[in-house]
Amino acid sequence: MTVPSSSPLPRIVILATGGTIAGAADARSKGGYNAGAVPAETLMAAVPGATEIAGIAFETVAAIGSQDITDAVWHALAHRIAVLAAREDVDAILVTHGTDTMEETAYFLHLTLSTQKPVVMVGAMRPSTALSGDGPANLRAGLMVAAHPDSRGRGILVVLNDTIHGARDVTKTSTTQVETFQSPNLGPLGYVTANGVAFLRAPGARAALQLPPAPLPRVSILYAHAGMDALLVEAAIAAGARGVVLAGVGDGNAARPVLEALAEAARSGVAVVRASRCPLGPVLRNIEVSDDAAGFVAAGLHSPAKARVLLQVLLASGITAPDAIQAAFDRTE
Repeated sequence: MTVPSSSPLPRIVILATGGTIAGAADARSKGGYNAGAVPAETLMAAVPGATEIAGIAFETVAAIGSQDITDAVWHALAHRIAVLAAREDVDAILVTHGTDTMEETAYFLHLTLSTQKPVVMVGAMRPSTALSGDGPANLRAGLMVAAHPDSRGRGILVVLNDTIHGARDVTKTSTTQVETFQSPNLGPLGYVTANGVAFLRAPGARAALQLPPAPLPRVSILYAHAGMDALLVEAAIAAGARGVVLAGVGDGNAARPVLEALAEAARSGVAVVRASRCPLGPVLRNIEVSDDAAGFVAAGLHSPAKARVLLQVLLASGITAPDAIQAAFDRTE
């Protein structure tokens, strides 16, 4: 991989992982497509003025739909970003990724990479062969953010629909709309406008964890619902889960049999985190559930999916005590 060095422009490496942004139409239906079928170089050729923003090099890490992303891909991606970020001839990294699990990959990288250099993730809701595909616009916006000096020190950024999001709060909210990515609790970090990149607030302090060894521990997410019993808790523990995230009703609550089974699991050494299936608001300690008595962790503003990623990283790093896990969930960066 050679990074262009003859230009004074920022030098950016694009790491491709596949996804809808690299999708090509398929005849199985009017909207059918195959993810990851188009090389990143071909995608970038459709971006007007890309070479006026940065000197660009390309690599492929994976060519899959993001529903098939595994922690092995996470580790490969994190290792490669770390190597590139340490190079003097690389100023920023742009990752193309499917939208379905982009928020989880972004948070894993945010937790485990300590570089100050910009790392930006982009995707698309429409494949590259679709009418009015949003990939080229998102790629251009992502390049602009990656090249901007104010993007340094912010961890992993997610850029779609001219909006800049932080890795912890961003989530996909619509199955089809191009404005699907939102940061419902904290709001976006900034925007890409006709006049350039505009951030709304300064970067905060970050304390990244070490990249843990692979594979990551099994952590199950259990979705609470009316009439729920303890069967899913028991099945998760029997399957070897070292952690359980409850996507609880309301403030991370669940039926009594579920909470009792989770408390028993916590007593046996399984890490239990209470999150909520609600899209807005925090899950706080000891509000409706006695976390202190049961040995639970309250997820705060972490969604169930983000809570699972954080818990996996913590457990893989040897952080297993409920109070230490709670301290990590309470951090605000």
